[in-house]
Amino acid sequence: MLQAIMTEPGKIVYQEVLIPEVGDNQIKVKMKIIGVCGSDVHVNHGKHPYTKYPVVQGHEVSAIVEEVGSSVTNVKVGDRVTIQPQVVCGECYPCTHGMYNDCEVLKVMGFQTTGMASEYFVVDAEKAIKLPEGMSYDHGAMIEPLAVAVHAVRRYGNIQGKSVLVLGGGPIGNLVAQTAKAMGAAKVMMSELSEYRLNTAEKCGIATVNPKEKDLKEAIINFFGVDGADVIFECIGINATMKQAIEYARKGSDIVVVGVFGDLATINMGFVQDHELRLIGTAMYRVEDYIEAIRLVGEGLIEFDSLITHRVPFSEYEKAYKIIDEQKDKAMKVLIEMD
Repeated sequence: MLQAIMTEPGKIVYQEVLIPEVGDNQIKVKMKIIGVCGSDVHVNHGKHPYTKYPVVQGHEVSAIVEEVGSSVTNVKVGDRVTIQPQVVCGECYPCTHGMYNDCEVLKVMGFQTTGMASEYFVVDAEKAIKLPEGMSYDHGAMIEPLAVAVHAVRRYGNIQGKSVLVLGGGPIGNLVAQTAKAMGAAKVMMSELSEYRLNTAEKCGIATVNPKEKDLKEAIINFFGVDGADVIFECIGINATMKQAIEYARKGSDIVVVGVFGDLATINMGFVQDHELRLIGTAMYRVEDYIEAIRLVGEGLIEFDSLITHRVPFSEYEKAYKIIDEQKDKAMKVLIEMD
């Protein structure tokens, strides 16, 4: 089978490799769609702190099952699936207390272990999550980033009836806003500088504000009232928006940190202490987040198509990164087509 390998930042080569034998508890899938995310871009730029080269990428995927091991019962040949990409120890405190997404020795396919950027992939069956028959492969590959959003919203708690501010309108910020709304938030507003991303959010039914054009604090009061937002989701991972979150948070409210910070954050801990703010971290997802994500899509509560902006054939994998680098905010979700 053909496999794409990033040998160094910005360089992908293809090589023929043998398809591994399928064990009793494993499945072989034929890859259909691979999504490119922000963490993949960090790897392409040589800025991911936990990835070494060479590396096979690919963790946002949809596929079809082509072979199952003798002990597999959760999926069958012909099923459409996505793959949960965490590799965990199952023995540390987080793993034994239902928090395997925080495993002490967590590895993620496409970063610290082999990803799915190949024509076929053999994986433990327990990692496969069955997709509804009617779900497209495009949408199937989007379930992983949606699961990130679902987990982030759940980290806050019961969102029903709450006022939600989302900072950042990239794919994850957009999906966090959509998820909060789908799970019952009373009011949701997104702050974003890019007009393209603001327009995309509006297509997805999300109210927006551009802080370049309108004072953000004033916009918060106008939209939510004098009490402001109940929770702020920081979905970019930069000092500027973290500063905004802390400065504009209502006293006694929550900030969920979704964005991945490439640089050390410098924040006003005096505000955090004096205003009794809660900073809540969120990392990846668990299987229940995938299941909830699939439910939300099945009920028509999530808009994916507006986020899919570009498609690239598997044979031109590097082109995906070129598109993202050159078009920046207009490249929301780039999909790698395997067929």
